[in-house]
Amino acid sequence: MLDYLDEKQFGEVEAQETVWRLQELGLVDDLKYAKSFVSTRLASKAVSRRRLSEQLYSHGIKKEVIEEALAEVSNDVEAENARICAEKYLRQLTGLQEDERRRRVFSRLLRRGYDTDTIERAILEAGEGDSDAD
Repeated sequence: MLDYLDEKQFGEVEAQETVWRLQELGLVDDLKYAKSFVSTRLASKAVSRRRLSEQLYSHGIKKEVIEEALAEVSNDVEAENARICAEKYLRQLTGLQEDERRRRVFSRLLRRGYDTDTIERAILEAGEGDSDAD
Protein backbone atom coordinates (compact mmCIF):
# COMPACT_ATOMS: atom_id res chain seq x y z
CA MET A 1 0.00 0.00 0.00
CA LEU A 2 2.83 2.37 0.85
CA ASP A 3 4.51 1.66 -2.47
CA TYR A 4 1.27 2.35 -4.32
CA LEU A 5 0.74 5.66 -2.53
CA ASP A 6 4.36 6.58 -3.18
CA GLU A 7 3.87 5.93 -6.91
CA LYS A 8 0.84 8.24 -6.81
CA GLN A 9 3.09 11.01 -5.43
CA PHE A 10 1.69 11.04 -1.89
CA GLY A 11 4.06 12.38 0.73
CA GLU A 12 5.67 9.91 3.14
CA VAL A 13 3.73 11.22 6.17
CA GLU A 14 0.42 11.27 4.29
CA ALA A 15 0.97 7.74 3.00
CA GLN A 16 1.87 6.36 6.44
CA GLU A 17 -1.11 8.06 8.10
CA THR A 18 -3.41 6.72 5.38
CA VAL A 19 -2.16 3.16 5.86
CA TRP A 20 -2.49 3.41 9.64
CA ARG A 21 -6.07 4.66 9.28
CA LEU A 22 -6.95 1.89 6.83
CA GLN A 23 -5.47 -0.65 9.26
CA GLU A 24 -7.52 0.80 12.13
CA LEU A 25 -10.64 0.35 10.01
CA GLY A 26 -9.66 -3.22 9.19
CA LEU A 27 -9.34 -2.49 5.49
CA VAL A 28 -5.66 -3.41 5.24
CA ASP A 29 -4.84 -6.74 6.84
CA ASP A 30 -1.88 -8.60 5.35
CA LEU A 31 -2.54 -11.77 7.33
CA LYS A 32 -6.17 -11.91 6.27
CA TYR A 33 -5.12 -11.30 2.66
CA ALA A 34 -2.37 -13.95 2.81
CA LYS A 35 -4.70 -16.59 4.28
CA SER A 36 -7.34 -15.81 1.68
CA PHE A 37 -4.75 -15.95 -1.11
CA VAL A 38 -3.48 -19.35 0.08
CA SER A 39 -6.93 -20.92 0.38
CA THR A 40 -8.09 -19.54 -2.97
CA ARG A 41 -4.92 -20.65 -4.74
CA LEU A 42 -5.05 -24.15 -3.25
CA ALA A 43 -8.71 -24.49 -4.23
CA SER A 44 -7.93 -23.69 -7.85
CA LYS A 45 -4.55 -25.34 -8.44
CA ALA A 46 -2.21 -27.86 -6.83
CA VAL A 47 0.69 -25.70 -5.73
CA SER A 48 3.53 -26.06 -3.22
CA ARG A 49 3.99 -24.04 -0.04
CA ARG A 50 7.25 -22.74 -1.45
CA ARG A 51 5.52 -21.42 -4.58
CA LEU A 52 2.79 -19.81 -2.47
CA SER A 53 5.47 -18.21 -0.33
CA GLU A 54 7.21 -16.80 -3.40
CA GLN A 55 3.94 -15.41 -4.74
CA LEU A 56 3.00 -13.77 -1.46
CA TYR A 57 6.48 -12.30 -1.10
CA SER A 58 6.19 -10.82 -4.60
CA HIS A 59 2.96 -9.14 -3.42
CA GLY A 60 4.93 -7.40 -0.67
CA ILE A 61 3.81 -9.59 2.23
CA LYS A 62 6.31 -9.89 5.10
CA LYS A 63 8.00 -13.22 5.82
CA GLU A 64 6.40 -13.60 9.27
CA VAL A 65 2.92 -13.11 7.83
CA ILE A 66 3.63 -15.58 5.02
CA GLU A 67 4.82 -18.20 7.51
CA GLU A 68 1.67 -17.78 9.60
CA ALA A 69 -0.60 -18.05 6.56
CA LEU A 70 1.22 -21.15 5.29
CA ALA A 71 1.13 -22.83 8.72
CA GLU A 72 -2.42 -23.86 7.84
CA VAL A 73 -1.19 -25.89 4.84
CA SER A 74 -0.55 -29.34 6.25
CA ASN A 75 2.06 -31.81 5.07
CA ASP A 76 -0.82 -33.99 3.86
CA VAL A 77 -2.13 -31.20 1.64
CA GLU A 78 1.37 -30.59 0.29
CA ALA A 79 1.82 -34.32 -0.44
CA GLU A 80 -1.59 -34.60 -2.11
CA ASN A 81 -0.89 -31.59 -4.33
CA ALA A 82 2.44 -33.07 -5.38
CA ARG A 83 0.76 -36.41 -6.17
CA ILE A 84 -1.90 -34.67 -8.29
CA CYS A 85 0.81 -32.86 -10.25
CA ALA A 86 2.84 -36.06 -10.64
CA GLU A 87 -0.18 -37.94 -12.02
CA LYS A 88 -0.88 -35.15 -14.48
CA TYR A 89 2.70 -35.01 -15.72
CA LEU A 90 3.02 -38.79 -15.96
CA ARG A 91 -0.09 -38.84 -18.18
CA GLN A 92 1.36 -36.11 -20.39
CA LEU A 93 4.60 -38.03 -20.91
CA THR A 94 3.19 -41.47 -21.78
CA GLY A 95 5.24 -41.77 -24.97
CA LEU A 96 8.57 -41.82 -23.11
CA GLN A 97 10.40 -44.65 -21.39
CA GLU A 98 9.58 -45.00 -17.70
CA ASP A 99 12.94 -43.73 -16.40
CA GLU A 100 12.75 -40.64 -18.61
CA ARG A 101 9.13 -39.97 -17.60
CA ARG A 102 10.01 -40.12 -13.92
CA ARG A 103 13.10 -37.92 -14.40
CA ARG A 104 11.06 -35.27 -16.20
CA VAL A 105 8.25 -35.37 -13.65
CA PHE A 106 10.81 -35.03 -10.87
CA SER A 107 12.30 -31.95 -12.58
CA ARG A 108 8.90 -30.35 -13.10
CA LEU A 109 7.86 -30.84 -9.50
CA LEU A 110 11.21 -29.52 -8.29
CA ARG A 111 10.69 -26.35 -10.34
CA ARG A 112 7.22 -26.01 -8.80
CA GLY A 113 8.80 -25.81 -5.35
CA TYR A 114 8.28 -29.28 -3.89
CA ASP A 115 11.08 -30.83 -1.83
CA THR A 116 12.79 -34.01 -3.00
CA ASP A 117 11.23 -36.34 -0.41
CA THR A 118 7.73 -35.14 -1.27
CA ILE A 119 8.47 -35.51 -4.99
CA GLU A 120 9.79 -39.06 -4.66
CA ARG A 121 6.73 -40.10 -2.65
CA ALA A 122 4.37 -38.40 -5.10
CA ILE A 123 5.94 -40.10 -8.11
CA LEU A 124 5.81 -43.47 -6.37
CA GLU A 125 2.14 -43.04 -5.41
CA ALA A 126 1.19 -41.65 -8.81
CA GLY A 127 3.02 -44.49 -10.53
CA GLU A 128 1.09 -47.10 -8.52
CA GLY A 129 -2.13 -45.91 -10.12
CA ASP A 130 -0.54 -45.59 -13.56
CA SER A 131 -1.28 -48.45 -15.93
CA ASP A 132 2.08 -47.87 -17.69
CA ALA A 133 4.08 -48.25 -14.46
CA ASP A 134 6.68 -51.02 -14.08
